[in-house]
Amino acid sequence: MVSVDVSKLGYISLIFVDPEVKVNGAYYRDVLLSQQLLPAICQVSGEFLIVQQESAPARRACETINLLQRETPAFISPDLCRLTTPITIQLTTKSGASASLDKSAQDVDDSRKRLIDVWTGIQQSVIYDAIK
Repeated sequence: MVSVDVSKLGYISLIFVDPEVKVNGAYYRDVLLSQQLLPAICQVSGEFLIVQQESAPARRACETINLLQRETPAFISPDLCRLTTPITIQLTTKSGASASLDKSAQDVDDSRKRLIDVWTGIQQSVIYDAIK
């Protein structure tokens, strides 16, 4: 699993979750959000921070919502978010990522390397257009 956040201000590095890890509400909150995603997002956005996420169970858990309401100046409920798929499709198409990732990966490390190569090659203008 890979987690990432994008905005008109910039995007963060890919954050990988080891294959054996079960991403439940506690892991999402305590590890992904608190230790990795929120600090990385703050580096890109500074104090201008609005969090919007899709409605996977770990993301809509009451404790996760409470954390985001406490830790972020503005939080958009997962129930209002339906942008992930269109943005993913546009980023993949506009960046040429689908062609780069079509080849069969040899293993998890190979998949990670390919994803990082594609991700670091995406121009901010592509992300801006996808969000717009």
